[in-house]
Amino acid sequence: MNYAEHIEELHGLPAFDFPAPDKVPDLPEPEAVAWRLSCDPYRSGPDIGFADCFQRFLDTVDTTRVRALIFGVWGAAYEDDSSVVIEPLVAAKDRFPALEAFFVGDIEAEQAEISWIEQSDVTLVLDAFPRLRELKIRGGTKLQFPAVKHEHLHTLCFESGGLPGAVVRGVGDSELPALERLEMWLGVAEYGGDSTVADLAGLLSGGRFPALRHLGLQNSEIQDEIATAVAAAPIVAQLASLDLSMGILTDAGAEALLEGQPLTHLKALDLHHNFFSEAMEQRLRDALEPSGVQLDLSEKGDEDDDGEGEVWRYTAVAE
Repeated sequence: MNYAEHIEELHGLPAFDFPAPDKVPDLPEPEAVAWRLSCDPYRSGPDIGFADCFQRFLDTVDTTRVRALIFGVWGAAYEDDSSVVIEPLVAAKDRFPALEAFFVGDIEAEQAEISWIEQSDVTLVLDAFPRLRELKIRGGTKLQFPAVKHEHLHTLCFESGGLPGAVVRGVGDSELPALERLEMWLGVAEYGGDSTVADLAGLLSGGRFPALRHLGLQNSEIQDEIATAVAAAPIVAQLASLDLSMGILTDAGAEALLEGQPLTHLKALDLHHNFFSEAMEQRLRDALEPSGVQLDLSEKGDEDDDGEGEVWRYTAVAE
């Protein structure tokens, strides 16, 4: 999925835009869709703030049957952080007994670059909804994720051009016994991605996430270091799929993967947006594809030559 576009589904449910007050289409059954609420300040028509939009949603839809919520633009992203939408949702938690999935920050690039999206403490949602199964967040600026305990969370995803190290450590220190899918776009230091390999220690050591089957550590400017750490990480043995895509992954990182623990038990290894030589690509195919590993080596990353012999490489997502 291209972060620059709105998501089309959440939790297996098609996304449906809750209509503006000047539009009155037929509404679907509350449990049949993932409801997307947005109040773009730049759209034509009535100037409706998020609080009004959310209240109208509560008044219009039987929220006791709503299974999935998507919060898009809630105002000028660089002025208001996501507490503007999270706090009203938490306050209305008793109105959403069936809520299983929540995405905060479904904002297209033309509405706000990913680094402009200001987040907040998203663990408030986990505390308020102990039956939540899926939580996805777009944007890393001001994002907070202190260590949390949650018995039922199945999927946790962070899309970011710069994920704070404190968030990475918070995830690693959390108790999430049901977590099966974890995806983190770590990003670059210029946009707040100050995490290091050491911040991943709690996650990679294994034991804290017994149900984890998919791990994505993506979009990092230290992707070679991450690959080296992953190559020896105990948690890899329990995974069915591993995603190290979108970052600055070179032959050095691929060499570490080949020399580390066996990866032939994986069903899928995603290394797209890479900076491999053709020889290294062939070595990876020869080592993994005969065992049935679905290997993605597509999309060469962008390189700029400064004309003085230095090559600059870029992650897939930054600003």
